[in-house]
Amino acid sequence: MVYGYIRVSTDHQDCENQKYGIKAKAKILGLVIDKYIEDAGVSGTKEPDKRALGGCLRRLNAGDIIICSELSRLGRKLFMIMRILEHCMNVGAKVYTVKDGYELGDNIQSKVMAFAFGLSAEIERDLISQRTKEALALRKSQGLKLGRAFGSKNKRHKLDGKHDIVCKMSEKGYSKMKIAKKLGVSYMTIKRFLDKKHAGNELFNGEQKVNKFVSKEYNKNISGIKGFFCANYSPLEC
Repeated sequence: MVYGYIRVSTDHQDCENQKYGIKAKAKILGLVIDKYIEDAGVSGTKEPDKRALGGCLRRLNAGDIIICSELSRLGRKLFMIMRILEHCMNVGAKVYTVKDGYELGDNIQSKVMAFAFGLSAEIERDLISQRTKEALALRKSQGLKLGRAFGSKNKRHKLDGKHDIVCKMSEKGYSKMKIAKKLGVSYMTIKRFLDKKHAGNELFNGEQKVNKFVSKEYNKNISGIKGFFCANYSPLEC
């Protein structure tokens, strides 16, 4: 099976340009594209499983071929591209690129390139880790707290601007799962919000009861004190 993989991250890019190049490459190789896999308007930072590419990778068998415009079409992260190429090599599939002119399969050239990519990925990972550690150490040495300040709220929340909708749907008897699906969030996000709201209501009602009790006891004590003074002193002083 020969697949042509196309990915464009914005509407301004053209799928047809990539398709033309892939078709021309297939012709040079003496191949015919059996199926085009398209990820239109999808960022390369998304994991393959969340793209049409993921389905193609799962179906790959030994001898299958993927032709794409360039390696960056597979992904925008080096680690991700490496994982995809490693998967293709493990199942015995080949990857051809139009612009880069790469042929990645089970030959020596592919193994050397895979090693080079793997080494680059490892170096990049180590550099990112080192930069992160250095930045955290610097903040710590300056007496700055790491992470969000205690008691502060996350500025961005999945339910921002949707609190009233959640409350109204809950009051109408909608289940947490239905509310979650309607708003495109997880069940636990809705559960945590409603649990926190109910806990807040109970606390408020509890405070109201305590305030009422304190007020009642206060009035009772004041009446008792007033009665004591009236009984022991002249009415004028009362």
